[in-house]
Amino acid sequence: MQSYVIVATKGRAAETATLFDYLLRQERRPDGVYVIGAEPADIDGLDTHPLRRVVPVTLLVSDTAGSTVQRNRGIEALLRDIGRTEHGPNDTSARRWFAAFFDDDFRPHETWLRNCALVLNEQPDVIGMTGQVLADGVKSRGIGEADAQRYLSGALPPLEHWASGDERRDIESGYGCNMAFVDRAVRVCRFDEALPLYGWQEDRDYTSQALKLGRFVYEPSCRGVHLGTKKGRTSGVRFGYSQIANPIFLVKKNTMERRNAYAFITRHLLSNLYHSVRADPVFDYRGRLWGNMLALVDFACGTSDPRRILKM
Repeated sequence: MQSYVIVATKGRAAETATLFDYLLRQERRPDGVYVIGAEPADIDGLDTHPLRRVVPVTLLVSDTAGSTVQRNRGIEALLRDIGRTEHGPNDTSARRWFAAFFDDDFRPHETWLRNCALVLNEQPDVIGMTGQVLADGVKSRGIGEADAQRYLSGALPPLEHWASGDERRDIESGYGCNMAFVDRAVRVCRFDEALPLYGWQEDRDYTSQALKLGRFVYEPSCRGVHLGTKKGRTSGVRFGYSQIANPIFLVKKNTMERRNAYAFITRHLLSNLYHSVRADPVFDYRGRLWGNMLALVDFACGTSDPRRILKM
């Protein structure tokens, strides 16, 4: 089974170059890598990385910034390239493949792609998976590269995370920093570009589409670390608006259950309220809370729309 990696990046050319180091060290290297930046600076220097000597690497600049748009441009480029080697939709000689979506600050263990291929090849009813997150810096100041190496080597014990545990299990959503889908899902599913910029909950929406084709699993053998780098992230007000507006939008399109949306909204609203009492040096909780309020007002007025953040 062939493997491809798609990376959407903004403001993190150096972090993407480090991800390339990890892809170069994979026991089973990818058959192709697609990096989509929001502007030329996002892919600066990647054309000279050693990975390009051994793996086909396509560097693209999207016409619009946003994780959903950029990932879709990567899918489109991948499908164009694969289409050149196939002989029509009924080509029985075509090899199966999967696409892994990595954040630029995700650090995969050297066995990630090999183990992913084994799972998806041996379990034909599984259309996708998300791997074990040994540590996640998204809710803290972030994790440094040296500590990421320690988690991957076992020198540091894994931290508690919803994407953890020793047993494979069926789950409802992938974790956007590291998830993979088989060819038959990638050919028909797209990230919803109505979820702009950071695209909060795009992973749940995409997984919900793919679940119509088969099972989605958590796979513990595909281990990695999410640094949670703070560069290139959206503003607190915009993110706060997305915390409310995006789940409401997904409920309307039936890719998120109403109870899950209410749980998301309630949890983040209370968290932002609690942490806004004192200014936080890392997270703009007050900005998030203001964004929450704006989204709730729009919802009450019937004008809630994830794309409103583009005008903020």
